[in-house]
Amino acid sequence: MALRINDTVPNFTAETDQGTIQFHDWIGDSWAILFSHPKDFTPVCTTEFGAVAQLADEWAKRGTKVIGVSVDGVEDHKKWKGDIESFAGTTAGFPIIADEGLAVSKAFDMLPADAYLPDGRTPADSATVRAVFIISPDKKLQLTMTYPMSVGRNFAEVLRALDGLQRTYQQPLATPANWQQGQDVIVALALDDKAAEDKFGTLDKKLPYLRFAKNPA
Repeated sequence: MALRINDTVPNFTAETDQGTIQFHDWIGDSWAILFSHPKDFTPVCTTEFGAVAQLADEWAKRGTKVIGVSVDGVEDHKKWKGDIESFAGTTAGFPIIADEGLAVSKAFDMLPADAYLPDGRTPADSATVRAVFIISPDKKLQLTMTYPMSVGRNFAEVLRALDGLQRTYQQPLATPANWQQGQDVIVALALDDKAAEDKFGTLDKKLPYLRFAKNPA
């Protein structure tokens, strides 16, 4: 079954380059981002891991843990991190899951149930393992993105999406197109005008169904 927004994400035990983790325990009370890759020592993925490493301070500001997953083993992950850090010019402090048996990839519906990795496998054999999952502290999936092999992910957009999710989490709010942190937010239609103004202050009513409020603290 496909993993859908608001589903509780799979729990699992896995080996990483930083030791064994139990996923829900590893998340704890934090937000989490799981980002997946088809194979170590691949060019686009190296740039992406580097981008994640360079944003370490931004993830920390948002109380968010990041973790990679790739279908190679722990020793390959450790060696690959040297390349990532050399390219990015910074430490890659996050763990990388060793998903050699594809258990995590299948649990997150990134590969068919009957998928396997042949001897001498190439990135094409696990090409669909290129996804981003943003998970809230209650262990529920809040957002997912899937990319092809040829397009590097924009982690500034992942960060922007995380900001939007945290801004609207468990509140009757949404963010408009191209929203950036600090900009006005949209009030949900679940609140009438009076209730919205009582909660969020003066509204900027563009249309009867499109009402903006100042970004609440």
